[in-house]
Amino acid sequence: MSHEATAPVTGRPPRVRLALAIGIGLAAVGVIAGLSLRSVESHDLSEWTQAQLTPSVQVISASALSDTQGLTLPGHLDAWISTPIHARVGGYLKQWNVDIGEKVKAGEVLAQIDTPELDQQFEQAKAELVRAQANVRLADTTAKRWENLLQSHSVSKQEADEKASEAETARANVLAAQADVDRLAALESFKRIVAPFDGTVTARNTDIGDLITANSSGGDPLFAIADTTKMRLYTQVPQSYASSILPGMKVKLLVLGHGGETVDATLIGTSRAINRASGTLLAQFKVENPRQDLLPGDFAEVQLATHAPGDSVTVPATTLLFRAAGPQIAVLGKDNHVILRDVHIAMDLGDKLIIDKGLQSNDRIVDHPTDSLSQGDLVQIAPPTQDDKGQAKHA
Repeated sequence: MSHEATAPVTGRPPRVRLALAIGIGLAAVGVIAGLSLRSVESHDLSEWTQAQLTPSVQVISASALSDTQGLTLPGHLDAWISTPIHARVGGYLKQWNVDIGEKVKAGEVLAQIDTPELDQQFEQAKAELVRAQANVRLADTTAKRWENLLQSHSVSKQEADEKASEAETARANVLAAQADVDRLAALESFKRIVAPFDGTVTARNTDIGDLITANSSGGDPLFAIADTTKMRLYTQVPQSYASSILPGMKVKLLVLGHGGETVDATLIGTSRAINRASGTLLAQFKVENPRQDLLPGDFAEVQLATHAPGDSVTVPATTLLFRAAGPQIAVLGKDNHVILRDVHIAMDLGDKLIIDKGLQSNDRIVDHPTDSLSQGDLVQIAPPTQDDKGQAKHA
């Protein structure tokens, strides 16, 4: 009896099966991790896309004004008295005696005009006066003779009356001739251009030999004189602060180019009318100028204490929007949606605006708003930049 050998059973070694199982597990973990990562990236992409669609804005808060505060306004200085001097007679400039910057006294001769035509008219008028005086003497003598003849009935009363009337006419002609002489004598005095008051010559627009036209008010004056021992300060006060301008009010002014030195000024009066174009009240102050270092035309910064209008706030000028509806400022609601507020500008200080209507100090205000910003837009608040921290208080 023969026995056949049993065939060996084939199979994978235990180590191979373990490695295979580990590989399958790692692959599954990799697939799951990849799907999870992709899901996270997709979510992040969705959030980033949404963030890009929502504009970012910088937000600041308005600053409330105290009841009494210092206000700085632009102003300008004028001489206490200033006048241009024109010629009252025509001719040629014979000489001038003073130049710009020189001090003059009232009545001092500034220049002389050569007037040959006026001189001839004056001589002719004096001759006419002499002739009229001779005529009146003859007329009076004739009237007396005819009056005597009338007594003897040698002439008619009509003829005597005519001679008396001729004498009256001759006397009237004397008065007319005398008036003409006086008129030309007054014009002759205008050949000398004199200073009307004590002051400083600020302009000389003529020279020797120039043709002078009488009463040329539309042209340049021959001279200009200003009294600068005192000065007039003019400034425009916004209507909202007009009630703060009281009689006897004192202010300080800072004039550029004077080393930061402030000068006192006292209120003289106001125009007592609001300018419709600018919405301001013109105020005039007196400034003593003993050293005469303040000059007509100087620009000045006027510092005055005022009472702020109720509920007034100040904001940077960069917050303002100019729309067809008028000036507006964008503020944020609780849900970060834009609300466009109509505002009233009480005063424009250049880089800042004082708003007396439309804003409150706790409003969150959009700084540097874009032109495309509209009512109800959803926005997100951007973190403040370093410059913003130094210039404005962010909400």
